[in-house]
Amino acid sequence: MRSILRICSRPGLVAALALSLAACSTPKVQPTKAGGRYYLNDGPPKGITQAQIDAVQEPVPKAERFVSGALKPYVAMGKSYRPMNKLTPYQARGVASWYGTRYHGLPTASGELYDVMKLTAAHPILPIPSYVRVTNVENGRTLVVRVNDRGPFLSDRIIDLSYAAAAKLGYAAKGRALVEIEVILP
Repeated sequence: MRSILRICSRPGLVAALALSLAACSTPKVQPTKAGGRYYLNDGPPKGITQAQIDAVQEPVPKAERFVSGALKPYVAMGKSYRPMNKLTPYQARGVASWYGTRYHGLPTASGELYDVMKLTAAHPILPIPSYVRVTNVENGRTLVVRVNDRGPFLSDRIIDLSYAAAAKLGYAAKGRALVEIEVILP
């Protein structure tokens, strides 16, 4: 205990210790064949064919009861978010990323389990669940996804899609793409 107090009384040492611990927890990034990048242990599912991706059907937008716990204000990575509590017109343009096998089978903000082969998305403020039309600006492909999770929390990204959604939009190999999103009002 005394050694901890001695360390805490030296701000420089505390900062150095914190930085070295943070470096240990920084996710390792792995390159893809197409020049994109994804976090180590979060790549695409193995053995998935393009035919399987093509067979995944878009969700049909419908009115659903919002998940009350996902409507509460929250803080992520030091930034405060206030989710929308009703569906209103919403459009945005920015970078989309995707998340894969690292989160497969884990609970989303909706309480549902994440499935890399469903057309779902994470958004920091849209009601959960809601439906969004996503257009890849680079190739013109458009897709409807169901928002059931929170994220992404990196400042340069507006939406995080499931692996299947990113593959159908043609950017899974790159890791991210410029997209336009628009809420679908049922």
